[in-house]
Amino acid sequence: MGKPVIALVGRPNVGKSALFNRLVGERLAIVDEIPGTTRDRLMAEADWSGYYFYVMDTGGIDPTKGKDQAPLSIGSKAFIQEIRAHAERAMEEADLILFIVDGQAGITPADQEIAEILRRKQRTVEGRLYPPVILVVNKAESAKIRQVAADFYQLGLGDPYAISALHGTGTGDLLDEVVRYIAEFGEDTEEDLSTKIAIVGKPNVGKSSLLNKIIGEERAIVSEIPGTTRDAIDTKLEFQGYPITLIDTAGIRRRGKVEPGVEKYSVIRSMNAIERADVAILVIDATTKITAQDTHIAGYIKDAWKSALVVVNKWDLIEKDTYTINEYTEQIRQELNFMPYIPLVFISSLTGQRVDRVLPLALRVQEERLVRLSTSQINRIIQAAQDRHPAPSRSGRSLRIYYGTQVRNDPPTFMLYVNNPEYAHFSYLRFLENQIRKEYLFIGTPIRLVLKKRRE
Repeated sequence: MGKPVIALVGRPNVGKSALFNRLVGERLAIVDEIPGTTRDRLMAEADWSGYYFYVMDTGGIDPTKGKDQAPLSIGSKAFIQEIRAHAERAMEEADLILFIVDGQAGITPADQEIAEILRRKQRTVEGRLYPPVILVVNKAESAKIRQVAADFYQLGLGDPYAISALHGTGTGDLLDEVVRYIAEFGEDTEEDLSTKIAIVGKPNVGKSSLLNKIIGEERAIVSEIPGTTRDAIDTKLEFQGYPITLIDTAGIRRRGKVEPGVEKYSVIRSMNAIERADVAILVIDATTKITAQDTHIAGYIKDAWKSALVVVNKWDLIEKDTYTINEYTEQIRQELNFMPYIPLVFISSLTGQRVDRVLPLALRVQEERLVRLSTSQINRIIQAAQDRHPAPSRSGRSLRIYYGTQVRNDPPTFMLYVNNPEYAHFSYLRFLENQIRKEYLFIGTPIRLVLKKRRE
């Protein structure tokens, strides 16, 4: 299960972006007094009390702006409809909704309209309304405004939470309520023990065709039009006795190329698919070779500490000689030099060439992800590495590693006890990683080195 998604919705200029920045702890959203500044959704990870979730900022909804009324000063009626479409899409897909209203302005007709939209969007799931809605009365900087927040009970959405996103007042109580819903969100979910494999890549590289060829049926729509697959699609199957969940995803474009509308949300779904996968299959189009966007997606996979393999699709369309596959491999290795451990397979999802190698390789990568080395192995590797190549000095002091142990797998994580973590240089940590991989390859799998100062 991926992290829950919390959508901030409301009419323009009620402080959604300010609350977004407050919750995620960074100034990622533009905050401006001009209504309608946030045109597209924006998502970032946040946490509270040990719970992690995504917060999604949205464009403001103003249902009262009709053809006979003046549009917002910075846009036309079409502009407002676009914002509303974005936010409504977010409401349909979110696990929890924070409905933001302006405590200084009081209840407006637009607030009442939006409250009605939210009630219509909710559905009953096992006796509970889903997605749940928390009413947030923002701009409640003064005690007087916090007192009149009770007026918002009229919206029929339960207890209002009076806050000031600008100053942080009341946001702790709001987040406590958020994590209460998040805890309930995971209560009824059965543990999924299958190996989850996400098929990712830019649009039109053949991800859905690969999925269809693997499972032997037309499970996903295949089209020559890029971006046909809008959402992440899960397919359950059993392969060689192993339960597997295949996750087909919408293509991820370079950020500047992501178009408004549902495609923006498709990128978010794809990123969430990577986050909840064990192994990612990065599909590359052989006819275009590896592109900058392919490397960006690989970077997303690495940042999420996921195992991966590269599938070079449409290999049947390439004119080949004895050296072609080596040339392609060399180029891919150069562009993905930050993931030297990643395996490659060249296929054609159209003809089925080598498709039968994809799932066995993905399962092999998953097995590597779960490997655990003994403490004696690790310390032997570390000692030999330091004897062969001592850490370079920094300001006259050198890193000294006393001992290490593997503290977890999935992904393999090694705790190294040192004299001072600040003495470590990234190049030396990379050297240590390479020495560990000489002992065990960890094919397709990132390994994590964590330095901890040893107590005297």
